Amino acid sequence: MREVAAGQAGGLPSLAAVYLRHRYAFLFYTLLATIAAAPVIDALGLRASLIEFLLALNLLAAVMPLRSPRSRRAVLLVTVLMGAARPLAAWFGHPALLATTLGAWTLIGLFAAAAALRFAMRAARIDAEHLYAALSAYLLAGVFFGSFYWVLEQVRPASFAVSGEFTRMSAIYFSFVTLATLGYGDIVPRSDIARGLAIVEGVGGQLFLAVMVARLVSLYSKEPRAGAGQ
Repeated sequence: MREVAAGQAGGLPSLAAVYLRHRYAFLFYTLLATIAAAPVIDALGLRASLIEFLLALNLLAAVMPLRSPRSRRAVLLVTVLMGAARPLAAWFGHPALLATTLGAWTLIGLFAAAAALRFAMRAARIDAEHLYAALSAYLLAGVFFGSFYWVLEQVRPASFAVSGEFTRMSAIYFSFVTLATLGYGDIVPRSDIARGLAIVEGVGGQLFLAVMVARLVSLYSKEPRAGAGQ
């Protein structure tokens, strides 16, 4: 409450400062909202542009935590330009440009996931913001690897064997199944590129869990205990 009151008193600069202190918490919850909303949008037959809008919000929230103002402005500018290019490409009916802009979005999202992971790994002690950063990195990888798979299917059709249409939601679903190494087998990569990406994501998901758990346990063991030394 004190932070909100200070934000109201200080205006936009204070609100920006509050956001930057809790930036990864905000990113985590926007990612959760997107993952929950995507199947609902698909089931109700709503426009796919709604999912793109949610992905754009995720991407903006993902690039904002960059510490360097210069890097943040540069990545934010590229993100906005790519976002503006997508409706223009759709209006002109240019599938190659559509795939290129979505591919650029995907690369920015994966770059943001790497930045969040770096922030979490550099923690000197366990706190909520570093935990949110680690969780956000995992969700970003799942969402934007899914976008990568969907772009691949648009550029090279039949890269995946699936009963029915390979939708954007199908791509995100396959991404999280691969990231968690569940291996349901209802969607199967057929091309070498798709298989290579699946290997990278699957191995990366396992390394992420192993390294992050070890890191958190190490930090927890170094924290001073209440009553220690008394």
